[in-house]
Amino acid sequence: MAKILVIEDEQSIQTLLTYNLKEAGYEVINALDGREGLEKAEQENPDLILLDWMLPHMDGMDICKNLRLQKNQVPIIMLTAKDAEFDKVLGLELGADDYMTKPFSPREVLARVKALLRRSSINEGFDSSGEKKYQFGDLVIYPDRFEVLKSGESLEFTPKEFELLVYLVENKNRVLTRDQLLSSVWNYDFAGDTRIVDVHVSHIREKIEENSRKPFYIKTIRGLGYKFEEPKRG
Repeated sequence: MAKILVIEDEQSIQTLLTYNLKEAGYEVINALDGREGLEKAEQENPDLILLDWMLPHMDGMDICKNLRLQKNQVPIIMLTAKDAEFDKVLGLELGADDYMTKPFSPREVLARVKALLRRSSINEGFDSSGEKKYQFGDLVIYPDRFEVLKSGESLEFTPKEFELLVYLVENKNRVLTRDQLLSSVWNYDFAGDTRIVDVHVSHIREKIEENSRKPFYIKTIRGLGYKFEEPKRG
């Protein structure tokens, strides 16, 4: 049973989320303000966090930033009444895996929770013998053990960043549209904002590329989407 931490100060939303998550079989922990939420995130070791943007004592941005600085890669879905692109992108850049704008439906919440939990479980129970490996020069990706090495150094990825990278690699040399990536990686059965794909690609480039402005690996195909290709050096 996965453990979900819901950090939300609006009691009606807290109650709605708790009820639907429990009905779906999840264990639910609640926090009504930012300080309590951060403490429970650190102490309870949840499998996923639903995190409100605006909270008493400490806002969701600070909670997210604190957890990522601690190298805590727990999947985070940001809940926000703000729908400006700047607000959405800021949350993703600080380490959130996804965001939802209020009001949202319980079905949509459960779909996104399920998708993130399924992907984050990739780092559990792997076997180092006979493991799958993708190698492109000094970039090595182990999909079964949630690990990426660059020049022998291990890189930090959120679950969604890692899933997106692996999906691009497994479809090497194919042009993938943003809608395809949103559907395949985020598993949305509903219309989504493709900006989330751009932000995650930007994060991945910053980690694996020598120069993220002139990428070797993940190429932007103008008007279409993205393509992962092995660089031709020299």
